[in-house]
Amino acid sequence: MPRPYSSAVITAPLAEVWPHVRDFGGLHRWHPAIATCELIRGASGSEIGAQRRLTLAEGGGTVVEELTALDERGHALTYEILESPFPVRRYVSTVRLAPVTAVGHTFGEWWTEFDADGADEGDLAGLFANGVFGVGLAALGERFGR
Repeated sequence: MPRPYSSAVITAPLAEVWPHVRDFGGLHRWHPAIATCELIRGASGSEIGAQRRLTLAEGGGTVVEELTALDERGHALTYEILESPFPVRRYVSTVRLAPVTAVGHTFGEWWTEFDADGADEGDLAGLFANGVFGVGLAALGERFGR
């Protein structure tokens, strides 16, 4: 089972970054690969069981995800893909933030575990680590641009 991973240091305090990440319905506001994001279940993006429908940029299709865990103290959220154009059978992903206390920045990390046919695993691992997580964390960092 592949475990694609990406991390970054964001030059803003955790208290400024976490509200953007924890808003399950607001991914399109900072991730450039997401054209639109709408909550389709749950009154807010902080309820376990909330579902969002993502429209991927550049005609990449639609993804439906469900929030399965939100850890306010640990600054992490976990979600599962329910529907997507990707050839995965199970996909569970976590985004976690931590303070870089020496300089007042934020360390962000994003990873997934998924099941797919062996022939697809390598391409999907690269896509998720670089095209989704890496791009997203970089864009989050650019949002604060300090």
